[in-house]
Amino acid sequence: MTPQTKSSLLWGLVGALAFLVLVQGYRLVAGSLRIGPVAVGGLALLVGAAAAGVTYVLEPRLNGRS
Repeated sequence: MTPQTKSSLLWGLVGALAFLVLVQGYRLVAGSLRIGPVAVGGLALLVGAAAAGVTYVLEPRLNGRS
């Protein structure tokens, strides 16, 4: 596994976990959420995949390694 791939996967994990933390915070403040836990898990996977994909594409450009 290349360092770029590993880095992007870790950022995807961070993005998914941050989303789940935000959902829990919302539930604590607002009381409830209208979507179920399976949908929240699916959204977390989508957020993680998006974060990993964006990181994989943009990291070389940000580091100056076109």
